[in-house]
Amino acid sequence: MPSTAYALIAIALWTTLASLGTALSHLPPFLLTGLALIIGSVPSWPLVLRDRAAWRVPPRTLALGIYGLFGYHFLLFIALRYAPPVEANLVNYLWPLLMVVLAPVLLPGVSLRPLHLVAGLLGFGGAAAAILGAGGSGGASAAGYWGFVPALASAFVWASYSLWTKRVPAFPTSAIGLFGLVSGALSLVCHAVLEPSVALSGRDWLLLVLCGLGPLGAAFFVWDMALKRGDARQIGILSYITPLGSTALLLLVTGRPLTWTIVLAAWLIISAAILGTRAR
Repeated sequence: MPSTAYALIAIALWTTLASLGTALSHLPPFLLTGLALIIGSVPSWPLVLRDRAAWRVPPRTLALGIYGLFGYHFLLFIALRYAPPVEANLVNYLWPLLMVVLAPVLLPGVSLRPLHLVAGLLGFGGAAAAILGAGGSGGASAAGYWGFVPALASAFVWASYSLWTKRVPAFPTSAIGLFGLVSGALSLVCHAVLEPSVALSGRDWLLLVLCGLGPLGAAFFVWDMALKRGDARQIGILSYITPLGSTALLLLVTGRPLTWTIVLAAWLIISAAILGTRAR
């Protein structure tokens, strides 16, 4: 399977993340992050029972995995809680552009061609049109603007994590399960120390399982496969499909109407993906 196919599977799963995170925003962020990440690690447990080497990684690699999985999702869930979800999504989805722009800085031997830069800006324009167009009816209050800070931080964390996985010693994709398990356990410890305990309803558990097995589980494994097999710049450009799908799902969940900005965004994002994959 080509790297773009793995990337598209991850992108399809990630389109549900903002909607699920918004539906679960009443839960404490450490609790939400911890339970979802542990659930997401479950599919890799049978691999460890068969071969313990499946989770054998150097401490540096494990630290990078915790930085990416725990750091990104904790910051994102905080942003979705305190900033308007649609606008927070826009800031969070700076990460595909950051992947393209930071690749020459963080990866040796990688150069940024003019076509990559044009495609990145075109894709970001499409993401902005999709999300700002959907958020036209509800902006942030003055007190809620600080929520964009963790949204911006989450974008940097995921972009840098995705690129730095190419700089650590090669590790099996199954080790992503270890990253999720350790990150989830760390989150639950923080929840026990820093947050009040809450009772989870049946609906909460259902959404947590969907979140854990989808955007916080299977998506990580196929994303790692894509990064190991493909060009990080091209995958970063392709990732602009995510805000389009995520925004469309938020429109469906919130009942907002389809606008011309979504149509414009679709054209811009698809054009950016095609342009970016043509760059060599």
